[in-house]
Amino acid sequence: MITIGNKAPDFKNVAAYKTGEKNTLVSLSDYAGKWLVLFFYPRDFTFICPTELKGFAKYEADLEKLNCKIVAASTDSTWCHSAWFERDLPDVKYPVLADTNLTLSRDYQVLDEKSGEAQRGLFMIDPEGNIKYSVVSSGSVGRSVKEVLRVLQALQSGELCPVEWEPGQATLGKA
Repeated sequence: MITIGNKAPDFKNVAAYKTGEKNTLVSLSDYAGKWLVLFFYPRDFTFICPTELKGFAKYEADLEKLNCKIVAASTDSTWCHSAWFERDLPDVKYPVLADTNLTLSRDYQVLDEKSGEAQRGLFMIDPEGNIKYSVVSSGSVGRSVKEVLRVLQALQSGELCPVEWEPGQATLGKA
């Protein structure tokens, strides 16, 4: 079961797109010592998914400044990913995993067994490989990358951060 504070499920999957490279193996251990935002999306060539992938690409440098990498995943194949990125998403430089055997989606408990699609799930993993934040939402609602940044900054602060907390605001003390 995915539980906050527990080790993130390990993975080693093929990424269809990684700074122009195709079919590169990517594993959780590649991100040791860094924060990782691992997000799942339902399918390539859909309506909401490209807005999210573009949104994460837009904020990739901001996440990098926070020692955080991005990895995306869906149950589509590397061929499907490559065709979609080349046609519609040239700015996506972070790895996008092809979870065609559905193992990664099952391990992170976001697989819709009926459709074979990953649900819209997001996990923040700390530099030691522990799950620090997770959210799974309806496929009809896109995520806010600004909220992902805010939550990451709150987690990295080591403080108790109240509702609507923003960097630079007062916290409630040590966590």
